Amino acid sequence: MNPRRLWAVARKEALHIRRDPRSLILAVGIPMLMLLMFGYALTLDVDRVPFVVWDQGRSVESREFTAHFTATRYFDFRGSVSNYAEVERAIDTREAMLALVLPPDFGQKIAAGRAAGVQAIVDGSDSNTAGIVLGYTAAITTTFNQQVALDQVRRLTGIAPPAALDLRPRVWFNADLESRNFIVPGIMAVIMGLIAALLTSLTIAREWERGTMEQLISTPVKPAELILGKLLPYSAIGFANLVISVVMAVFLFHVPLRGSVVLLFSVGLVFVVGTLAQGVLISTIARQQLLASQMAMISTFLPAFLLSGFAFAIANMPLPVQGITYLVPARYFVALVKGIFLRGVGLEILWADAAFLVAFAFVVIAVSIRKTHKTLG
Repeated sequence: MNPRRLWAVARKEALHIRRDPRSLILAVGIPMLMLLMFGYALTLDVDRVPFVVWDQGRSVESREFTAHFTATRYFDFRGSVSNYAEVERAIDTREAMLALVLPPDFGQKIAAGRAAGVQAIVDGSDSNTAGIVLGYTAAITTTFNQQVALDQVRRLTGIAPPAALDLRPRVWFNADLESRNFIVPGIMAVIMGLIAALLTSLTIAREWERGTMEQLISTPVKPAELILGKLLPYSAIGFANLVISVVMAVFLFHVPLRGSVVLLFSVGLVFVVGTLAQGVLISTIARQQLLASQMAMISTFLPAFLLSGFAFAIANMPLPVQGITYLVPARYFVALVKGIFLRGVGLEILWADAAFLVAFAFVVIAVSIRKTHKTLG
């Protein structure tokens, strides 16, 4: 490999990038825009759930039970209804997601120490959110039951019995359970993978479409020099995007960065280079810019979004799909970014994920070089 020829190819590609400032602006601006949109719009937190109440008894006990819901940030009281038709209308119009129906004898049964039935009607069109809402409702109901039982024992004996269990929960790494703290680092992997592959997926294909590949073939430039020379300027752009993403995550979204900054940028650069090489490989195979960009989108964004563990837990996927996730580089980068950002761990824990990214980068670069032939066939 001749360093002068390698540098000449890199300089040629850098000049092409500089002469197309709109593409350069998009290459830097799109990741920022996507991170802003996903960081602010995408959330897995379920709170301020709208609900209505049909209180048929209007007793002190029923109002106290309703107050347990209105006192939390998880529910948003939207008013009272007086029949099932109004309950149905509130849920159909999405004015409410939960409707509580309290019977006329609710207060009498509670005062007498008997079980009182409460109907909870939940909009199940979003099954995941409905399950969480039912969990909130069950937790509040359990708390109310415990309070009623303690009050009854206190009235009979004059003594409040001690609790059998004293649960003291402590959440590590994300004490406030903010979904943004794991969404933003995860979406970084998705964005970086997509942009990196799109940047280089057009390089070789552009040469073929413009007819300049024949000129490169006639030069002494070897396939390895051609591939690595094209990777160098785009690696700089990809690394700049990585730096911008990390700065936005820490200072704009206030995601805690507890681990090594050097390690984060090191594994990030390996991931960027591997994904850039994947784009070059796609460009080498496709030889058409439109087809190459479509292949880059399908092979990076969809697997990274669906199979990396960023949005959906891999452990909950079917076993065949879990096996496929081991072939997705974003899976390992998501694990690395979350481990460094939130847990603050290093290579002593994350070495296997880092090793896969390094192996992936070397293998894809090697395959790209092998697939690049200096022939017109």
